[in-house]
Amino acid sequence: MPLHPQAQAHLDRLAAVNFAGLHTVTPEQARAGARRLTAASVGEPEPVADVTDRVVVTEAGEVPVCVYHPLGVATEDRALPVVVFFHGGGYVLGDLDSHDGLARALANGARSVVVSVDYPLAPEHKFPAPVDAGYAATAWVAEHAVELGVDPARLAVAGDSAGGNLAAVVTLKARAAGQPRIAFQLLIYPDLDFRRSNHSITASAGKYGNLSREAQHWFMDHYLAAGDDKLNPLVSPLLEPDLGGLPPALIITAEYDALRDEGEEYGGRLAAAGVPVTVNRYDGMIHEFLRHPFDDAKVAIDDATAALRGAFDRKAIPDA
Repeated sequence: MPLHPQAQAHLDRLAAVNFAGLHTVTPEQARAGARRLTAASVGEPEPVADVTDRVVVTEAGEVPVCVYHPLGVATEDRALPVVVFFHGGGYVLGDLDSHDGLARALANGARSVVVSVDYPLAPEHKFPAPVDAGYAATAWVAEHAVELGVDPARLAVAGDSAGGNLAAVVTLKARAAGQPRIAFQLLIYPDLDFRRSNHSITASAGKYGNLSREAQHWFMDHYLAAGDDKLNPLVSPLLEPDLGGLPPALIITAEYDALRDEGEEYGGRLAAAGVPVTVNRYDGMIHEFLRHPFDDAKVAIDDATAALRGAFDRKAIPDA
């Protein structure tokens, strides 16, 4: 179907601003521009019961996090489920503030605590620093479940774009280590293949708000220290030869997103490995659409939080 009118209007507004190509600016200039864009496009934050910023001490060092408690959920009788959330931004951009609205929506909709992780960014911190911090923060949440008032048996990971990459990679590391136990993975238009060679990422480059080929490599060159790193499954989870035993998943893709094909291919490979997985493509939508006030963003968030609640309900039954 054609671009949704709301998505087209958003892209028209971006075109009118006439931002410089990302590959022509420094990371700090790009971060400043991204912060201005977020401030101009995000409305009033959705109320939640409580928001707490803290710095947690992990095996990977100190990691800032923001802890969200859902509105209207009683916590006296039992611990709440918890979602460890990783923001997008190509491992170069993004922070707790840029994804505050999405974290709030997930907390309320999933009726869970959300721990949003401010992992270190490239190029100051190249691979594997963000992966190590993301995994360590997830392990910290499980280990400090009593302190947080959460149920470690109902722990999910989630993320969008690069954050979806990190969520997927954390499940691979958790499987290899045997801990923490992850009940579910929510991958929102995830970036899963740094080879940058599939159809949607080549055909859509520079269109529909997607990155140009130059900008794709700008992000990749900042994140990776060596060219061969892109073949590491902890960078490109689509290249992991064995996806068996991973947590059930919901993968969200968008019709006009350059990352669409790799997300859908990953879903197919999870299914082939016996992992329960649902892939929802939102026609007419673009990359990052969940962060914008589109009608389909609300639908997708409702779908995502329903999937989280279902996973948590199943885990609430012993041995389910």
